[in-house]
Amino acid sequence: MAKLKLDLHDIFNRGDQIESALNRVIDEAAEKRISLVEIIPGKGSGQLKKRVLRFLNQKEIKAKYHRIDKDSKNFGRIFVRFR
Repeated sequence: MAKLKLDLHDIFNRGDQIESALNRVIDEAAEKRISLVEIIPGKGSGQLKKRVLRFLNQKEIKAKYHRIDKDSKNFGRIFVRFR
């Protein structure tokens, strides 16, 4: 199973780069027909995770993937699944 991974630790405080990185990984997964993207916002205060989830819930982004799973064992990790 092909998988992409995006770690946001390095750009957590750069808002424009966060959205750009998220757009890039979602588009790449859709283009290459990859079934899973792992996004790591980290644990922290939870603000970055909320921002990522808001991004993923945008209508035009939501149309590109199948579903989102939050890792039950690791609060700082989100899985985006594609068909």
